[in-house]
Amino acid sequence: MKDSEYGFRKDLPGISFGDAVERVAQLLKGEGFGVLTKIDVKATLKEKIDVDHRPYVILGACNPQLAHQALTMDDTIGLLLPCNVVVAETGAGSEVAIVRPKAILGIAADEAMGPFAETAESKLRKVFEEL
Repeated sequence: MKDSEYGFRKDLPGISFGDAVERVAQLLKGEGFGVLTKIDVKATLKEKIDVDHRPYVILGACNPQLAHQALTMDDTIGLLLPCNVVVAETGAGSEVAIVRPKAILGIAADEAMGPFAETAESKLRKVFEEL
């Protein structure tokens, strides 16, 4: 994974996949996010299409206060929520990629989403920097 317009990523050499998932969840909690969903991509691909894939999870993170504010402004904004975080195993350890809320919420027509997206991104950036 590489940094992109819609997310930022970091290699965690020497950090096991399980430890990386746990660390990300703890850091998210520290910024007011909970993990609503945990999609085990490896297990899903094996079950659905019998493909082996490296350990890879998508964590659907949500900050309830920020989500409430956004939903109050636009109840269809839920189409762009939650803030997804990917944790994957690499040959050298793990890698983490975190969505950039400003990029994702930037497609919303309501300019009032700007401050919400800025706050969410600032909190997720703190998680990223603490990895």
